[in-house]
Amino acid sequence: MAIRIGLIKEVVAMAFDTVRGNKMRSALTVLGVVIGITSIVGMTAMIRGFDQSLREMIGALGPNTIFVQRFGFTSFSNPAEARNLFKRPNLTISDARAIEERCPLAEVVAMEVHGQADLKRGDFEIRDTDIGGVTPQILAIEPYEVELGRTFTQDEEDRAAPVAFLGSDVQDNLFPGIDPVGKQLRIRGAMLEVVGTAVKKGAVLGMSQDNYVKIPFSLHRKLWGSSRSINISVKAADADHMEQTIDEVRAVLRARHHVRPGDDDDFAFMTAEGINDLWRSLTQTIFTVALFVVGISLVVGGIVIMNIMLVSVIERTREIGVRKAVGARQRDIVQQFLIEAVLLSCLGGAIGVAIAGAASALLAAYTPLPARFPAWAPFTAFVICTAIGIFFGIHPARRAARLDPIEALRAE
Repeated sequence: MAIRIGLIKEVVAMAFDTVRGNKMRSALTVLGVVIGITSIVGMTAMIRGFDQSLREMIGALGPNTIFVQRFGFTSFSNPAEARNLFKRPNLTISDARAIEERCPLAEVVAMEVHGQADLKRGDFEIRDTDIGGVTPQILAIEPYEVELGRTFTQDEEDRAAPVAFLGSDVQDNLFPGIDPVGKQLRIRGAMLEVVGTAVKKGAVLGMSQDNYVKIPFSLHRKLWGSSRSINISVKAADADHMEQTIDEVRAVLRARHHVRPGDDDDFAFMTAEGINDLWRSLTQTIFTVALFVVGISLVVGGIVIMNIMLVSVIERTREIGVRKAVGARQRDIVQQFLIEAVLLSCLGGAIGVAIAGAASALLAAYTPLPARFPAWAPFTAFVICTAIGIFFGIHPARRAARLDPIEALRAE
């Protein structure tokens, strides 16, 4: 047993010597494996980061939240479908009031409408800021954690008071280093008093959640007009009765919009579970396509390893003859070349994991893109690379082991 272990150590040492002795060739040989492992680990880190961010965002909404919108998640890829969707009527304040009055399972009903504006204050500027008009009831559904000051009140909503609640991006860009509460901010020609700021939320899917200003819903209608479709947020009284709550809301809106039996709804529902299902479906599709592309890269890398090992067999024919002449068995020769192939493949995998890990850390630290390096990546990469090395190394190893020792010793 001790002799066998010593022999394996000797073969491993020889494999390392061979790789070190041909640094450039070894580097080019493992390039395909490096690209494949870097791609699959990096992609997994990005998906895990996006998934975690999305779950945190959805978790803040709660499991019993229903969003009613004019379109919902729609691709608009079919022109005929797009035309039909744009024929949908706007959701209105009357729709929200009807849901509030006729849906006993709806505990809270809130309204929200959006616009966009570039904001300036002196020499400071922030672009493409979401200006959201919300009713105070939204805080019971989508709470905003206050950092400074407060949110606005029902009285301010009733009289369309010129007040604003800022996201942290707006605070940092327009009021750097100062307390903005009580300061003035101009939006669409109106001067609004800042009453509070929100705690930073971070980014989801690479997009900031903090570039916003919340103002009273009634004030938003004054500044942007009343022609926009609103979003209606509904909090079900009980998470166990979500489907019944959706059915109540659907019945009220279909009756108000005069939708005939058998026709599709002219509005859309979104729930936390629905968003999760859509994300799982999307990431599964992305992952499947990416695995196919990465698989091609790994196969190409394996073929390169096999070809280089075949060249190595030709170059080392005399060495193989000498080893056989002094007593090396076919199994020993196979073992030596397989270890070299696995070593090359795992070297590529280690480099790929290192590159993906460094890239994930840099993305998470210096960009809005979330990335979470998977702890299982090194072990999985080792298993994949070992399999590639064995599969693509077995043919060269067998060819080397089958060489006739006499003929091999005659090779130049």
